[in-house]
Amino acid sequence: MPETYWVYILKCSDGSYYSGSTSNLEKRISEHQNGLIKGYTSMRLPIELAFSEYFEDVYIAISAERQIKGWTRAKKKALINGDFELLKVLAKKKWKR
Repeated sequence: MPETYWVYILKCSDGSYYSGSTSNLEKRISEHQNGLIKGYTSMRLPIELAFSEYFEDVYIAISAERQIKGWTRAKKKALINGDFELLKVLAKKKWKR
């Protein structure tokens, strides 16, 4: 049986999002929640799982994680809410700086 890999988005206590990937989602969420993974989430507890998707290929999962990490908050929120029409619009939108 092939191993499953997960891409996930956590909502932190300050309202920010954290994206990651793992082969054991339940264990990784527990590690984040208990502050065992030092860094971003350990300073923003508690966290909650906002989104997850599984992949059968670790390289595709890592690629998806990297892509999501580069997204705006609005795109992440659209993904979390399953609003794929908005996600398409946001993907095409040119942001002015």
